Amino acid sequence: MPDPNIPLVELHRHLDGNIRLTTILELARQHNIPLPAQDVESLRPYVQVTDPQPGVMAFISKFKLPLAVLVDGEACRRVAYENVGDAKREGIDYIELRFSPWFMAEKNQLDPFMVVEAVVDGIATGVHDFGVKVNLIGILSRTYGPDIAFKELEALLSQRGAITALDLAGDEANFPAEWFTEHFRRARDNGWHVTAHAGEIMGADSIWHALRDLEAERIGHALSAVQDPTLMDYLADHRIGVESSLTSNVQTSCVKDFGSHPIKTFLEHGICATINTDDPGISDIDLLNEYKIAAPQAGLTEQQIHQVQVNALDAAFLSEEEKQALRTAKKRERGNKLDQSA
Repeated sequence: MPDPNIPLVELHRHLDGNIRLTTILELARQHNIPLPAQDVESLRPYVQVTDPQPGVMAFISKFKLPLAVLVDGEACRRVAYENVGDAKREGIDYIELRFSPWFMAEKNQLDPFMVVEAVVDGIATGVHDFGVKVNLIGILSRTYGPDIAFKELEALLSQRGAITALDLAGDEANFPAEWFTEHFRRARDNGWHVTAHAGEIMGADSIWHALRDLEAERIGHALSAVQDPTLMDYLADHRIGVESSLTSNVQTSCVKDFGSHPIKTFLEHGICATINTDDPGISDIDLLNEYKIAAPQAGLTEQQIHQVQVNALDAAFLSEEEKQALRTAKKRERGNKLDQSA
């Protein structure tokens, strides 16, 4: 279980991978979009993973129906808004939500600039209504290639003040990080932090390229880091945050099972590993599930689970003043609950 005295933080959640089944049904009915099922339980197997998939791209195929209902700006705005509401329901104090405007726009040929504006607006309204602290991370979907990535970057930069960091996601095997060096130089020049999916399906070299070519401050997944002792030392010595997603990595068959996940090794090596949900709407999980069920099955001790929670706030793309404000608010909240129960 997460420690109630420490802020609960999520650093790696794709908001376009967290679209409610009820929202898919409602938007489909509203816009006359055909679905293979007309109720939540019948729709579930078409959207959510029930058995391990044969790879990351097979996992991503589950996004087909959720993306089909993103028919306009209002749908994108609603999904962003509901992501903040979901974070509130899970008891999350701070969350970094990431999204790829091109990925969200492609199915219905939306304007990526409009998608970015809608997502930013939905998040802002959600923060106002639910009181959860949120930062947005823009994604470049490497799967479309460097040229499209420049267009996606321009769409994200149109709302640069509302975005905190840039991420690289998608087909790691065929679109290496070094193809996107210039994109991420521009992101850094605009004051954004940098994270990148790397080492999820490719070897340790993929992580080195993300660190050296993109100047990534955090790495998403980083599973193959354990193959390279020098890299493990580098991650620990430079306090590079590792965004681990336990259930997702099992469902994509990137690891055989929870016991095979390297997060325990990361922690024992002093690496700033964190626990995240990745795509909870696809995986049918939430952050509490990962702490209560997945982490113990991955062999984490109570102290290591505590450390993971501390690491998440340490690795967050926040100023030290913002981190301290979250700690102070958590202590005040905890004190109020104790007073009420006395």
